[in-house]
Amino acid sequence: MPEVTLYPVTAADGAEIIAANRASHSLHARWVSPCTDEPGFHSWLKTLENPANASFLLRDARGQLAGIINFSQIVLGNFCSAYTGFYAMQSHAGGGFMTAGLRLATAHAFAHLGLHRLEANIQPENLRSKTLVQRAGFRQEGFSPAYLRIAGVWRDHERWALLAPE
Repeated sequence: MPEVTLYPVTAADGAEIIAANRASHSLHARWVSPCTDEPGFHSWLKTLENPANASFLLRDARGQLAGIINFSQIVLGNFCSAYTGFYAMQSHAGGGFMTAGLRLATAHAFAHLGLHRLEANIQPENLRSKTLVQRAGFRQEGFSPAYLRIAGVWRDHERWALLAPE
């Protein structure tokens, strides 16, 4: 398993994230629409001012950006749950970085954010993401038709979840 580290996203990361997302367009195009320009980055960064959202850069042992892991709709109290989303950078796709990073991020979510449950919603055709969450211990819970709008199209998703005790 490759060595990885998580870092909170900061304003100083903008140019690097934008460049990596542009270079990874062919990998991302069907699945996610990450920021590829400064206005998009600043809009995303603004969402991170809300405590219901947290995003982390995943860096390899050399400090290069390998991927991004997001937690959104973080709710504490009796619920203690959040959604998780993630994507690799083309330069690190298929190298095990996202597996190591997702395991690290879920441990952080349970130990430091106080969450009990994480949910990942994945398009049925996205075999790489489904394999990733399975390796991280998530189990499939259901199917949601026309669940999320990506690139202007309402797409079906499978619901996968991981509980802290697991």
